[in-house]
Amino acid sequence: MKLNKSEIEHIAKLARLNLTDEDAKLYSQQLSDILDYVDKLQTVDTTGVEETSQVTGLTNIMRNDDIIESGISDELVDCAPDHDNGFIKVPKIL
Repeated sequence: MKLNKSEIEHIAKLARLNLTDEDAKLYSQQLSDILDYVDKLQTVDTTGVEETSQVTGLTNIMRNDDIIESGISDELVDCAPDHDNGFIKVPKIL
């Protein structure tokens, strides 16, 4: 699929690119080659082929978050210069 100059200029405008004439010729050829390859891929028969997102078989290892009380929260709040009712007081910033 050969892209013409106006199509390249339109794509460049959408991408907010300022292209020189040399750039437009180069990108025209490169984008046309990419689109030709995509057209070729469209002709491949993929019936019976399972969709995959990755082929290595790796999976995420997830674990539950376990809450462990340290028992020192009151001591830490007491170390603050200004605190009240289990909370540290700080100056307003807004």
